[in-house]
Amino acid sequence: MANRPVLMFDSGVGGLTVLREARVLMPEKRFVYFADDAAFPYGDWDEDALNRRVVSLFGELIERYKPQVAVIPCNTASTLSLANLRAAYPQMPFVGTVPAIKPAAERTRSGLVSVLATPGTVRRQYTRDLIEKWAGQCHVRLVGSTQLARLAEIYMREGFVDEEAVRAEIEPCFVEKDGRRTDIVVLACTHYPFLVNRMRKMAPWPVDWIDSGEAIARRTLDLLGEVNPGEHAAPPKNMLDIAVFSSGGADFATQRLMQGFGLEVS
Repeated sequence: MANRPVLMFDSGVGGLTVLREARVLMPEKRFVYFADDAAFPYGDWDEDALNRRVVSLFGELIERYKPQVAVIPCNTASTLSLANLRAAYPQMPFVGTVPAIKPAAERTRSGLVSVLATPGTVRRQYTRDLIEKWAGQCHVRLVGSTQLARLAEIYMREGFVDEEAVRAEIEPCFVEKDGRRTDIVVLACTHYPFLVNRMRKMAPWPVDWIDSGEAIARRTLDLLGEVNPGEHAAPPKNMLDIAVFSSGGADFATQRLMQGFGLEVS
């Protein structure tokens, strides 16, 4: 059981921001990182079709890798498919990703919070329910970005990003109202933390940028303890962490990126 991997599932390379946090908390664990790059970006998909795809892919992945826990470091897939996945595979523990609206509401001083996400996450009722539950006293602006995930993918592969394009995508996040300003921006897509330094540079004023990476990693650690009660340290892993692509391969830049994160491309 201890040698079975932790499966991470994302549409592209964004979930690497969560893998990075998980490695800090669980250095002894083995990871399989699955990128559904053949379907990237998820924001362009019809929701019913995307849900069917995600649920079907998980059936294959669970059968092939027999993970201890399945982690979905993808807001779009989580808010759309998590309930369906739990219903389809009741024996598999799942960790989803939701926008960090609760901590944002707790930390804001101005009461002005923006949630920067993919269009799918913005329009989903799940996101609006989180706002109603945790941020009822705040003014929350939902900002749907069509380009930031693509820009993050380019940046991580090529080391370059069009900063003016980043500025255009984040500009709607910054609100001034009754002498107050937005002071927190929630990064509700795991791709976005890769661009946070560029966002800081392009922002019209300083804000706190909050993402869910560490919280997802901590929930995964807690859930592993529930799956393996009494286990505090797994035996050292004797197999490599791997990256798998739904397209069947990865270009040189992507392979180099995966190697930089300690993953062997399968």
